[in-house]
Amino acid sequence: MGMSQLGCCSIVVIFFLGAVAAVFMAPVINAADAASVDPSTAILITVDQSGRGDYQTIQDAIDAVPSNNTELVFISIKPGVYRQAYSLSLSLSLSLPETACDGVKTMAHTRSKKLPCHCIKPYLSLSLKETTCNWKKAVVPVDKPFITLSGTNATSTANTIITWSDGGNTFQSATVTILASDFVGRYLTIQNTYGSGAQAVALRVSGDRAAFYACRILSYQDTLLDDSGRHYFSNCYIEGATDFICGNALSLFEASPACSTRHFIHTCIGKCHLHSSSKNGGAVTAQSRSSPTDNTGYSFFRCRITGKGPALLGRPWRPYSRVVFAYTYMSSAIVPRGWDDWGDSSNQRTVFYGQYNCFGPGAKLNGRATWTRALSSGEAAPFMSKSMIDGETWLRRPPTHFRKASTLAAQKLVAGR
Repeated sequence: MGMSQLGCCSIVVIFFLGAVAAVFMAPVINAADAASVDPSTAILITVDQSGRGDYQTIQDAIDAVPSNNTELVFISIKPGVYRQAYSLSLSLSLSLPETACDGVKTMAHTRSKKLPCHCIKPYLSLSLKETTCNWKKAVVPVDKPFITLSGTNATSTANTIITWSDGGNTFQSATVTILASDFVGRYLTIQNTYGSGAQAVALRVSGDRAAFYACRILSYQDTLLDDSGRHYFSNCYIEGATDFICGNALSLFEASPACSTRHFIHTCIGKCHLHSSSKNGGAVTAQSRSSPTDNTGYSFFRCRITGKGPALLGRPWRPYSRVVFAYTYMSSAIVPRGWDDWGDSSNQRTVFYGQYNCFGPGAKLNGRATWTRALSSGEAAPFMSKSMIDGETWLRRPPTHFRKASTLAAQKLVAGR
């Protein structure tokens, strides 16, 4: 089986070790602890590549949050393209001509100032090695809950872009990795530009109680590693070609609840959008529920599916894979059979693949794989509510009051860090 066919089925050992690490390293943040946090007030940190914010890099802002944080931290990211690559301190100073780089005017680089590698590289001597650059990815560690990463424009997520290019390993290639609980992402584009040929994750979500609003998540293979925990995706655009939503989380993807199901075509279509760039029948989902007792699965409610070529709704990464589409528009890109058993007919007896009141040329039930389900209203109801992910207990509105980021410095002093 070629690499492009493997999709999310990367290295099982890495998946196992990652799961073990998450269990033994994660601080205990239960629903009661999360509910005790004041949702109306947050510590505000600004990230601005021009130097006019608290930090110039997203990772530096995340690193500023104290371990085992118990307050909401709102990291506001100014418009720009953020590629997490920054120079290490050099043993010399470089005098640079005044030039614009990502909107930053730079005159000199010293040990006390970090500039993006692609800004400095043209002025480096040929004798200096690539190791003068320290390539970082954005990671929210498991011990830093209650963080929000937010762009500034709800109507144009393309203004704030976090990008990377890495492939070959599902669990390590992600541009952005969320390991902490109670994370929120807003108005961001998160992309992995590696292209075809290997797993190349844009966003990995392995923490519990994570929510994303109006985000664009872009790659080719394994775009969104929706790994574990309870997650909510509202009005998000997700694009890929092969198994581009995969993992074993319990997740609800939907158009804004403000939309009307009754008038869906006019009020909601396109706000939850899955786009397949596959030209040869790649799968939209590869959910990996491994046991009938696992309370995991994906629900797509009031979404839209489009594509460049033929595409499948899903295939099972693990035998008990569970995926439901409800009130979802499916373009002609979706092939008539809809689903694939990933070359193992025994999966047909264990998967739970269903659709309810879907429409569009690709939603016709005639020709669907016989082992999939046309759900009744009663069967579909649990998949069309935030109760599926216990959302009533942890989804929160954006904060309305903010405190200065200097509060974090005091917290770190108290913690002895």
